[in-house]
Amino acid sequence: MNPPGYFDAQVNGYAGVDFNQDHLTATDLRHACQRLAADGVSGFLATIITDHPDSMRHRLAQLVRLRAADPLVAQLLTGLHIEGPFLNPAPGYRGAHPVEAIQPANLDVARRLVDAGAGLVRLVTLAPEADPNAVVTRGLVAQNIVVAAGHTNATRDQLRRALDAGLTMFTHLGNGCPAELPRHDNIIQRALSLADRLWISFIADGVHIPFFALRNYLAVTGLERVLVTTDAMAAAGLGPGRYTLGRWDVTVGADMAARAPDGSHLIGAAITMAQSVANLRDHVGLAPGAAHLMASLNPRRALHLYRDGVSLSSR
Repeated sequence: MNPPGYFDAQVNGYAGVDFNQDHLTATDLRHACQRLAADGVSGFLATIITDHPDSMRHRLAQLVRLRAADPLVAQLLTGLHIEGPFLNPAPGYRGAHPVEAIQPANLDVARRLVDAGAGLVRLVTLAPEADPNAVVTRGLVAQNIVVAAGHTNATRDQLRRALDAGLTMFTHLGNGCPAELPRHDNIIQRALSLADRLWISFIADGVHIPFFALRNYLAVTGLERVLVTTDAMAAAGLGPGRYTLGRWDVTVGADMAARAPDGSHLIGAAITMAQSVANLRDHVGLAPGAAHLMASLNPRRALHLYRDGVSLSSR
């Protein structure tokens, strides 16, 4: 049996299509899925990022409706990833998430977002310090939704509390934090210190994390609980230019990183999973089997979509 194709746990858009728009069409979503499949992806999570909850609910429900009407989309779009709005609002930690829409974790808001996803929400990224009693984390885990830390400056105690409540992942470690951090006690070091309890995702474009730093991180984490994600936005699979991600106008340069128009910070990426795997092989020095593990099997395992050698991602 051939191994399953790539699985991407964080796709904000692809091939000119922004999933975080209010008027996504069936034609556009099918086009994005066709291009993802052509680039070797056999499953992915469409990611809806922070906005006002009603807008997020509309976009989640829109994806559910369009997926139900198209067998190809249903085959590839395995589920939904909600990134926010329960994040750290401080500059740097919030990244591209609009500060006015970020809020403390709220169980009612979380339930309404999950309900809009109609059973397709597989992953929620939140900041553990925004969920101080881990009530939302426990509520999501009770619904078999994977909870990840991200866009966070949680202390080690806060991370441990979230882990005890059922959190199991960390979203794009090394990003969603300021460019300058305290040299020892910072969110990257805290997460690495707990790597034996976490599935950790990384963006392997060489810009979000320099390849030498990614090698260092992998030396600490090992490969068995690591996954690579693209954090792809509409430019993925296309090339340099101007694109959108939710509220943002985004500039993509020759390095295929998506930035705010003033160049001040990164806003997603334009890399493909095939390019990520090539980077892991050619620039990080991983064997092809190890790169495939991080791009295909580990994401499915982390999301409970791979069991006993069988991919469940199309169910």
